[in-house]
Amino acid sequence: MLVGVWDAERAPASRGADSRWRAAAGRAVKDPTAVERANLLNMAKLSIKGLIESALSFGRTLDSDYPPLQQFFVVMEHCLKHGLKVRKSFLSYNKTIWGPLELVEKLYPEAEEIAASVRDLPGLKTPLGRARAWLRLALMQKKMADYLRCLIIQRDLLSEFYEYHALMMEEEGAVIVGLLVGLNVIDANLCVKGEDLDSQVGVIDFSMYLKNEDDIGSKERNVQIAAILDQKNYVEELNRQLNTVSSLHTRVDSLEKSNTKLIEELAIAKNNIIKLQEENHQLRSENTIILMKTQHHLEVTKVDVEAELQTYRHSRQGLDEMYNEARRQLREESQLRQDIENELMVQVSMKHEIELAMKLLEKDIHEKQDTLIGLRQQLDEVKAINIEMYQKLQVSEDAMKEKNEIIGRLEDKTNQITATMKQLEQRLQQAEKSQVEAEIEDKKFKQDCMSKSENLQKEISRKEKQLVQLETDLKIEKEWRQTLEDDLQKEKETLSHLRVETQQIICLKKEFLKLQDKNRQLKKICHDQEEALQELACKLSESKLKIEDIKEANKALQGQVWLKDKEATHCKLCEKEFSLSKRKHHCRNCGEIFCNACSDNELPLPSSPKPVRVCDSCHAFLIQRCSSNMP
Repeated sequence: MLVGVWDAERAPASRGADSRWRAAAGRAVKDPTAVERANLLNMAKLSIKGLIESALSFGRTLDSDYPPLQQFFVVMEHCLKHGLKVRKSFLSYNKTIWGPLELVEKLYPEAEEIAASVRDLPGLKTPLGRARAWLRLALMQKKMADYLRCLIIQRDLLSEFYEYHALMMEEEGAVIVGLLVGLNVIDANLCVKGEDLDSQVGVIDFSMYLKNEDDIGSKERNVQIAAILDQKNYVEELNRQLNTVSSLHTRVDSLEKSNTKLIEELAIAKNNIIKLQEENHQLRSENTIILMKTQHHLEVTKVDVEAELQTYRHSRQGLDEMYNEARRQLREESQLRQDIENELMVQVSMKHEIELAMKLLEKDIHEKQDTLIGLRQQLDEVKAINIEMYQKLQVSEDAMKEKNEIIGRLEDKTNQITATMKQLEQRLQQAEKSQVEAEIEDKKFKQDCMSKSENLQKEISRKEKQLVQLETDLKIEKEWRQTLEDDLQKEKETLSHLRVETQQIICLKKEFLKLQDKNRQLKKICHDQEEALQELACKLSESKLKIEDIKEANKALQGQVWLKDKEATHCKLCEKEFSLSKRKHHCRNCGEIFCNACSDNELPLPSSPKPVRVCDSCHAFLIQRCSSNMP
């Protein structure tokens, strides 16, 4: 149907067609798909050209109700539908133009936003409606040519959706994509949300492209109107830039004020740092003095402890001598007991008197046992004291090992004393046995004992003298016990003094640790303030760089000139001639006119915070300046 309509209207519409189209039309008799491709290409040329011309005369901003724009979307829909594969089986996916357009999302990451917004539209129910919404959003974004160029390059992926003779698979598709670059001049304001895109009928209206000879003269008028509109837009941009310059001046003043405030804060911070450094030096000097004092105090305590240890050793030597004397006395008493036992064996007749003597001896033995028990208790207390002294003075001195050896010797001595006491007890048991035997033999020797009673009385008087001597010995032992108790009290007092001194040393250590913590806190404060000073310095450097950028932007705004479209026929960089496929583009930094290839860059300028079109030379210069200004 489309081919027939085009053949019917070919005569009046082919006045501006070139020789290539005529050659393609001549070959179309043999190949109908080639005729369809040529017709669609020519329709795309006419719709794009008519849309650009009408947009220039209309004022460049188009609505969705504008007829040339609607016809353009219909033509693009026919171009994308040409050669589209149809569903072959019942379970396979229904292939429509929405299928290849979805591929753009994977090939061009910036198209993800359009695809997501199309899927989120609530009124769209069919894939065709989504494809129509996608074409409108791509035109508003001025990237329809870029998106379709990505599709044409990937022919392997397109072969899943199109036949080999389709428009998008041949050279005509590349030509249409090149023509779509010219639509970047148009600003479209389309409302996709409320429009019914599913039920629209895509029919091309050829009456719009049938032109009279009078329309040819209006082209120059349209060109003049476009130039006037360009000049108007340029003047509006200059006014906006001048407004931004005044705001930049106020910002420079505020930055200078903040700079002076930061300098004052820097001076205050430096003074605070100097004060903190002085306090740190004072604390360090006080710390060294306290360390010297503690070391001196520790040395004095060490000397005192050594002196006390020497006195303790001397007292231990005296105790050893006393133990030796006690042993000697015990030996003498054992000898005396042996003599008494021999005399008892001889003098059995004097039983009653001997029993009295034995009772006295038993009393003496009990008293001596009590004394020995007291000595054992004293020895246990001495052991406990020695253990406490060893636990407290183990860290400070290694000389306490000798004390342990002395304590071991004393324990050996006490063990020997206990052994001797056991021997004495055994002997007493033997004496009791001998008494029993003596009672048996008493009856036999009564007569002999009467004769010897006088001699025994003499011996009893002698033994009474010996008892007196033993009592004196007991008194001496009691005095010796008192001296031992006094020595123990003195040792306890020395231990209490040592405990007090150790507590003082612990307090001094705690004070030393507190001073160390304070010193660390002061160091942290100094470090934080140094970091704050560095941050302030960075902010100052950034503010200076911003001021320089603003000054350079001022100079650039004062010196740039917006070149008119009529004055430029060739690109300034590549020097290629402008045509319908090679459009003119202004650089927003220098105002010169370039082609799309030489000005396909976008950067934010001081006049506009959003990225705008910039030529290659200005792009390189601005990037070099930004890299040199980076710290």
